[in-house]
Amino acid sequence: MAEKKATAPDPQSAALARRKAIKDFSIQYAIYIVFFVLVVGITIKAPAFLSIQNLRNILSMSATRIIIAMGVGGILITGGTDLSAGRQVGLAAVVSSSLLQFATYARRMYPQLSDLPIWLPILIAVVLCALVGLLNGLIVAYLKVPPFIATLGSMVAVYGMTSIYFDRPPYGAQPIGGLRKDFTTLGSGYIGFDGSYSIPYIVIIALVVALLVWVLHNKTRFGKNLYAIGGNVEAAKVSGVPVQKTLLIVYMIAGACYGLAGTLEAARTGGATNNYGNGYELDAIAACVVGGVSTSGGIGTVPGMLIGVIIFSIINYGLTFINMNPYWQQIIKGAIIIAAVAVDIRKYLSKR
Repeated sequence: MAEKKATAPDPQSAALARRKAIKDFSIQYAIYIVFFVLVVGITIKAPAFLSIQNLRNILSMSATRIIIAMGVGGILITGGTDLSAGRQVGLAAVVSSSLLQFATYARRMYPQLSDLPIWLPILIAVVLCALVGLLNGLIVAYLKVPPFIATLGSMVAVYGMTSIYFDRPPYGAQPIGGLRKDFTTLGSGYIGFDGSYSIPYIVIIALVVALLVWVLHNKTRFGKNLYAIGGNVEAAKVSGVPVQKTLLIVYMIAGACYGLAGTLEAARTGGATNNYGNGYELDAIAACVVGGVSTSGGIGTVPGMLIGVIIFSIINYGLTFINMNPYWQQIIKGAIIIAAVAVDIRKYLSKR
């Protein structure tokens, strides 16, 4: 038999294939490329940016955002969203702070209240936000109100509740301060030898929450149901997935995450006002999208959410570190959010 001659690859086809591969890579990793360029530019302008102390500060700043993203990310995976996250953070910060002030503090909100065990006010704040999450879930799952509208309404309502609680006599709307040392230690304490070579408690707590959420998403039936609902809610119903129950639980878990994040944010900063958490939900949603969580639902991982939060924290800290105008910082962040969503939609359309 005559042997078939090996045909040389067509140079034009090979060039087209290379260009397509480069284009696909650029689309897939566009945000990470932009991030890398930004970090290189910041480092060139301020080489001290990559110091151990700065990296530790970035991790500390990221901790509460990570916990918030764990809650928002689960909702995004179902194809929903939660605009009330930031205001729930503020509610938890105000409530927990008001119950954990020094007994001798002159502007104590509850002068006659004896010192409570530290876990009790934190639990109260977490449960309170979980109940707000339950209400969101009921509105979305049973009243069929779109998540955007449902959580927009609860965002406004929760802010009103927080402001009423915050603006109490006799001192009125004054920042809550004088927090107990055992509480602020949660936000500023660390394990290690000194401030630089150490791991803050708040970072450890955030990583434990992320690990628990990872287990929930990847090792339980509940996690499989989340992705099924986000992928195709009608198919999920036909397959026997308890859609309404799952939505209730995911919104409650999200609320609990916001509550914990709010208490830790108050502990980290040493106080609280009714404006705490304002805009945090947008940062969390953006970080999740940058980390690969699809706005269309059904796609997203916990490691991706972590990476997204770290990227946004580095950008925020880095641009502030080089004294960039805050307004330009907002423009850059907005452009990154738009680019991340555009890339996500492009990937979604390419799979259809």
